[in-house]
Amino acid sequence: MASKVSDRQIIKDSDIDPRHDWSRPINAHGVMNVDFEERVDFRRLHRYRLARARQALEASELGALLTFDNNNIRYITSTTIGEWSRDKMARFALLAGDGEPHLWDFGSAAIHHRIYAPWLQPVCCHAGNVGLRGTIPPNQGLVKRAAQEIYDVLQEQGVQNMPVGVDICEPPLLFELQKLGLEIRDGQQTMLDAREIKSKDEIMLLNTAAAMVDGVYQDIYEALKPGVRESDIVAMASKRLYEMGSDDVEAINAVAGERCSPHPHNFTDRIIRPGDQAFFDIIQAYMGYRTCYYRTFNVGRATDAQRDAYKKAREWMDRAIDRIRPAASTDSIAKVFPKAEEFGFADEMEAFALQFCHGLGVALHERPIVSRLVSLDFPMEIKEGMVFAIETYCPASDGVSAARIEEEVVVTADGCQVITLFPAEELPVANEY
Repeated sequence: MASKVSDRQIIKDSDIDPRHDWSRPINAHGVMNVDFEERVDFRRLHRYRLARARQALEASELGALLTFDNNNIRYITSTTIGEWSRDKMARFALLAGDGEPHLWDFGSAAIHHRIYAPWLQPVCCHAGNVGLRGTIPPNQGLVKRAAQEIYDVLQEQGVQNMPVGVDICEPPLLFELQKLGLEIRDGQQTMLDAREIKSKDEIMLLNTAAAMVDGVYQDIYEALKPGVRESDIVAMASKRLYEMGSDDVEAINAVAGERCSPHPHNFTDRIIRPGDQAFFDIIQAYMGYRTCYYRTFNVGRATDAQRDAYKKAREWMDRAIDRIRPAASTDSIAKVFPKAEEFGFADEMEAFALQFCHGLGVALHERPIVSRLVSLDFPMEIKEGMVFAIETYCPASDGVSAARIEEEVVVTADGCQVITLFPAEELPVANEY
């Protein structure tokens, strides 16, 4: 299983330089590639991500990273076989020592990669199976075989006596790896270290993904009328996103009327009525890069209580944005969010994710996480090139309505830039009477 190749030596500094030229706007190109202007360079993107993973591995105490998390697999190998695989634990990748990444994929997908993914060595693309979450019992030998194949690569790279970092794993494989004498440690933290700073290509992809949702919110604004169901909005938005080039509509929250408080984080077939306050979250990916993008609307008319709730949510948002810049600390941002008790919750665990920030990239939740639940005691540094989402929520005094706003920002050299552009400075009222 030879896995060292010479082109590791041809990686240029520009390939692993994360910095965007902030004197230029962040591009939001169309979803096609063209010959007449530079857009996303996917091979440069692959070199950057692999270099970041290698740097994180070298800085750790680990000898290898074994990944079953589809987001990490895509980050290291630039491969995907779609949303089908997200909960199957059917594919895995190994980055060991100084070698090239190995990928075990679902049956014939391995053959496909040998043909269509020339940035991977054909000898490093394997068909693999660890039991499909136990439906093929471990005693039938697939798990043991996979463990031995992993061990063979570790041995080839001379790291079989070093700890192996694993992100997520089914217990039978973990046990087999331990039987071979391997020490298993948490590898997710190492991969999150790698994914923390976004390259200019990643920033363009995140900006394009946000631009797609900008357009969908215009469609939602025009469609919000009495008689439309929450589920109708979800169906319309999903169809529109796939038409625009989305490769994964992960989830859309659609919450209206009395369902707004407390936030249920879902959608139903509830019929939207005149005067409803309604908020939506669109979680989707373009080329693997995700959005988390809330907007709140009123339908036909708005009460003073609903407008006041929106105003407070916007104020908390703007205070947080003002504090985001390189070298700032996450605790300074968390302090501008209200305490849980101040907006109707018993403690910070119950209120978690209502006033917070989270990193955004190939996963919905990356670093930094900013929340009163954790950030006051365990602050982290904000760095140039981070991309994250800021979420605020304010229940209305009527006991029914609530406002929810979310902005995505890129941390620039001297502050941050908002890339979610559908207007949210004031409460939008759709089809106002």
